[in-house]
Amino acid sequence: MTTLRGVLAFLGYIINTLLWFPMVFGLGLLKLLPIAPLKRLCSWGADRCATTWIAINNLNQRLLSGTQVVVHPLPELSDREWYMVIANHQSWVDILMLQRLFIGKIPFIKFFLKAELIFVPFIGLCWWALDFPFMRRFNRQYLEKYPHMKGKDVETTRKACEKYKHSPVTIMNFVEGTRYTRAKHQRQESPFDQLLRPKAGGLAFTLDAMGTRLDKMLDVTIYYPDGAPSFWDFMCGRVRQVEISVEARSMEPLHRLGYDTPEDKAAFQDWLNTLWQEKERLLAQRSYEDKQ
Repeated sequence: MTTLRGVLAFLGYIINTLLWFPMVFGLGLLKLLPIAPLKRLCSWGADRCATTWIAINNLNQRLLSGTQVVVHPLPELSDREWYMVIANHQSWVDILMLQRLFIGKIPFIKFFLKAELIFVPFIGLCWWALDFPFMRRFNRQYLEKYPHMKGKDVETTRKACEKYKHSPVTIMNFVEGTRYTRAKHQRQESPFDQLLRPKAGGLAFTLDAMGTRLDKMLDVTIYYPDGAPSFWDFMCGRVRQVEISVEARSMEPLHRLGYDTPEDKAAFQDWLNTLWQEKERLLAQRSYEDKQ
């Protein structure tokens, strides 16, 4: 029965995506024309299509997943403000939960994505049409071989964020950089029990590109009582419950800190580490309460 539920949910996602893909991709192609008002109109239209796509996906989840989503009291939100959202990252289900939580409450969420994800069938081109920033990170060995590529990742971030200055947007950043696994945790020698080390670089680059445009930070903590699920587990209805907490934070400390000198970078990272310590305490509290 759970397998049948998963197959039905999967077909629902596929049909919904194929329905909206032509419209979103078509609007993305129109944005290639060098006409600023047309670009803004097409961006608005693509975001509206994507919002409806998410709403239908949410209906799919409610009908078939059976997952109870427990949301602790939310701060006051508005779809007319610019937000930065950060969260711990354990599963692809995190993205579905964030979309489900914030739809209609804040501007459409844009995620930072690895460059390879543009090749995901249909959805990759939709992400492109929706102006999701695709990031390509270069390791030290690559930069030693191709030194002219140094700083290109930062330049990509700045160009992507330039598009967001004209109308309210929400920029999502999984600051751990990857999904949590026990192997990654051990490899990093993370000082946190349930989290990977947060990375300040991508967050700092976004702030640099957006200037003071971002109004608030929403610090999201996602907790799965039964452990981080796979996307298939979620579709099959095997995820009993998800708990989500959101803390609104001022952007002022980050605007003051900067990220130019080694001292600035250290202070920025210390600020982020403090947030992760609070998140670790919250996760430990949720785990303790769940066992009582």
